[in-house]
Amino acid sequence: MEKIINYIDGELREPVSGSYLENIEPATGEPYSLLADSDRQDVELAVEAAKKAFPLWSKTSKDDRSEILYRISELILQNLDKLAAAESKDNGKPVSLATKVDIPRAAHNFRFFATAILHFASESHQMEEAAINYTMKSPIGVAGCISPWNLPLYLFSWKIAPALAAGNCVVAKPSEVTPMSAYLLSKLCIEAGLPKGVLNIVHGLGHKVGAAITEHPDIPVISFTGGTSTGAQIARTAAPMFKKLSLELGGKNPALIFDDCKYEKMLKTVVRSSFANQGQICLCGSRLLIHSSIYDKFKKDFIREVQKLKVGDPKSADTNQGALVSKAHMEKVLSYVEIAKSEGGKILCGGNQVDLSEEGLGGYFVEPTVIEGLGMSCRTNQEEIFGPVVTIMPFDTEEEAIELSNATSYGLAASVWTENVSRTNRVAEQLHMGIVWVNCWLLRDLRTPFGGVKNSGVGREGGFEALRFFTEPKNVCIKY
Repeated sequence: MEKIINYIDGELREPVSGSYLENIEPATGEPYSLLADSDRQDVELAVEAAKKAFPLWSKTSKDDRSEILYRISELILQNLDKLAAAESKDNGKPVSLATKVDIPRAAHNFRFFATAILHFASESHQMEEAAINYTMKSPIGVAGCISPWNLPLYLFSWKIAPALAAGNCVVAKPSEVTPMSAYLLSKLCIEAGLPKGVLNIVHGLGHKVGAAITEHPDIPVISFTGGTSTGAQIARTAAPMFKKLSLELGGKNPALIFDDCKYEKMLKTVVRSSFANQGQICLCGSRLLIHSSIYDKFKKDFIREVQKLKVGDPKSADTNQGALVSKAHMEKVLSYVEIAKSEGGKILCGGNQVDLSEEGLGGYFVEPTVIEGLGMSCRTNQEEIFGPVVTIMPFDTEEEAIELSNATSYGLAASVWTENVSRTNRVAEQLHMGIVWVNCWLLRDLRTPFGGVKNSGVGREGGFEALRFFTEPKNVCIKY
């Protein structure tokens, strides 16, 4: 089996320990590659390489940094089919989704920040006391970037591209569950001529590699995307060390569907926003709140459309739902279906594991699942399931819809479906979320700030927000 090894100081290197972990293909449930089981020794080598590269990289012109990042984006697109196939095999998602969304977005992330850094400007402030202030924005040093398994290359590039564009060097850890596309990216970085040590990718387990990155005294800035409990542990470690932190965590996102919406457009989009990537996107709408006047119609139509979704081989062009990422995650998702039943919920469709063994697939497939009859305070409506499971609930008034939407510890995103412009502004203002989509979902302008409130995270990514995060501002005041 192929070995997925580290990228340190511009070279592909085996782990110091010589140990490897099995990398499982979710669709088959069988190992198909070996992953470097790295530890603190490998992280130390990566940090030293990054520290050595930082003085030159931080002084490299923005134009030159931009050119290299742009070259990486072009190489990603040139290898789109190979990367999409690897992403699908590693993650379980349909290859069609990886081809249309994940890999093009990874390329666009590099391209966007390659150009954004050219327009990243400093502020100046004239004073009446015959003085002027200006802000210097300097790269911080070695950045630690830790990314999740649900959108492997998409979110990995979302972190490392702005860090590199801003002039930092990076020690990055992709998820040990989905490491293949990051490994392929390391080869593209070599081909693109990225200087040695500027980007270092260390593979392995979170409690070994992730912890070593978080605890390292020479990594002053940490960008993490993942579960809320892991984010809390990182914060407990990093805060006493006064590290700069960006934490993009979980969500329990509502979709508010009013009776004046454009119904067919809403229905089609809400099916997608509920079950895209098997529901394994932090932005998926898992709580559907429907105005009582259209609740019965929506329930009937929604279930009809959900039951059309084909659960199958990720490599098949007509597959809508692939495999969940791991056996453990599948078991977690199915356990929440049982919790919902015990809480009095009614399973309207789905709720079961899908057996595709006759197709030679012994992996982790679950039916898209719709549940009704649950109150907002139950575990099913409060805890992040992160799978193809949604609940539906009626509401009578705008105020009730807002109250239900805000009634969790999360505050990442919401979608609102209405043609009433006044309501759009009222509701968006009162939703305690970092992102509100109106009559759309996952429509992303990379210039805008991305992130959540409450248990959904700390800080913002995207656009100049990301470049500000990866730089340190210094005010200079000149009296003349």
